[in-house]
Amino acid sequence: MKKKLSPKQVFHYFEELAKIPRCSGNEKQVSDYLVNFAKKRKLAVFQDKKLNVIIKKPGTKGYEDSPAVILQGHMDMVCEKLENSSHDFSKDPISLTVDGDFLRANGTTLGADNGIGVAYGLAILDSDDIPHPPVELLVTTDEETGMYGAASLKANHLIGKTLLNIDAEEEGVFFTSCAGGRISIIEFDTHWMKASGKALLIKISGLKGGHSGLEIIQQRANAIKLLGRILDAARKEGELNISSIAGGSKHNAIASLAQLTIAGEASVLKKIKAIVKDLSVELKKEYAAVDPDLKVTVTSVDTIATQLDTISTQKIIDFLLIAPNGVQSMSMDLENLVESSLNFGVLEQSDKSIRLTISVRSSVNSIREEITCGLEALAKRVNAKSSRTGEYPAWRYEPDSKIRDLCVSVYKEVSGNDAVVRAIHAGLECGLLKEKLSKTDMISFGPNLFNVHTPAEYLSIRSVANMWDFLKAVLAKLK
Repeated sequence: MKKKLSPKQVFHYFEELAKIPRCSGNEKQVSDYLVNFAKKRKLAVFQDKKLNVIIKKPGTKGYEDSPAVILQGHMDMVCEKLENSSHDFSKDPISLTVDGDFLRANGTTLGADNGIGVAYGLAILDSDDIPHPPVELLVTTDEETGMYGAASLKANHLIGKTLLNIDAEEEGVFFTSCAGGRISIIEFDTHWMKASGKALLIKISGLKGGHSGLEIIQQRANAIKLLGRILDAARKEGELNISSIAGGSKHNAIASLAQLTIAGEASVLKKIKAIVKDLSVELKKEYAAVDPDLKVTVTSVDTIATQLDTISTQKIIDFLLIAPNGVQSMSMDLENLVESSLNFGVLEQSDKSIRLTISVRSSVNSIREEITCGLEALAKRVNAKSSRTGEYPAWRYEPDSKIRDLCVSVYKEVSGNDAVVRAIHAGLECGLLKEKLSKTDMISFGPNLFNVHTPAEYLSIRSVANMWDFLKAVLAKLK
């Protein structure tokens, strides 16, 4: 990125972070970068076994004895790329490009979720002219895969009673509660046999995908769910067997790509090919408003080695067809807030195993439990194994919050606009952190980000500057 952007220090650190591989689960390098950042500036730093990092900086002149404030974000990012991209997230830096007011990446996710939040924190720590109370910068790991870093955090290293989570994605919108969630894993019962007959390769592409909490309300198509519809239509034409199947890449991203190979007699596959082509036309009509670039292709395959037996194939089709996906209920208390949802995130095949990972979210624990139990009951019906992981609590609204009132007031002063206070259907680490820091007053905010968790992600440069001014003003008032 050759063009120098403002605020200079914020974008400097965002660019530095973009150079470091930091997919969820591969955070050692970026965690060590943060530790070295602190050591070079002689700041107190702590790194735990999960690679979470806490950096502490004393208050500036006149703020030495003020209560400490925690700035919080996560170092990992969702690593998604275009189908034709050769980018290697394990070693290649994110290629940044400026497009007017927007900062984008070339064919990959940008990593502004949550690189920009961490960049704000580093810029504060590196400043010598910004008034602020004692600051504790908390940067967690594995947020995108299940908030495992925050879940393992020991609270004894933090003393702040005010926490600013900089991991929201809409300027002027302040979040004070969020949904809880868990990951449900379905492992199908599979019986493999030597392949016979011919085969077809079916691919679904061109979908927008997106964050399974934020964009789920858009009712975008899910590529894995569409596989279920296609397979159900195909089996009506005669016996077929799944040879390979896969879709999606992250549990919290709406699956934008999927593909499968099916085997069968030539006469049956000929009918299936025609049916799939007809169905693709209907699917394009259904999703024209939200996924206009939806594409379904079907091509013949010469040779395949193995295939599932008919019973295993039918049970997988049944589950994909019957299991719910998307918005399940809307809040009766807050307008336009999704109350509960689930997302088919990843369908993967490894050796002889086929596994589906589903993200379940709800702001009501009992509804989340009902949805999970429903999935488990259906899994049992098709002889599949089910398990739970990655559970995180909801963050409940606090009627009396000094930091909420202060942020609303400061935002009006700085921007001239009224702030909006909301709940969010996506999970925030505030839920887990509130369990550990029960007396800490929390709020979540951030600049304008768009299409997060997709290769179309971009960030408003002007909004980063606006929220930088806001953040500095809030810190100045926390005396």
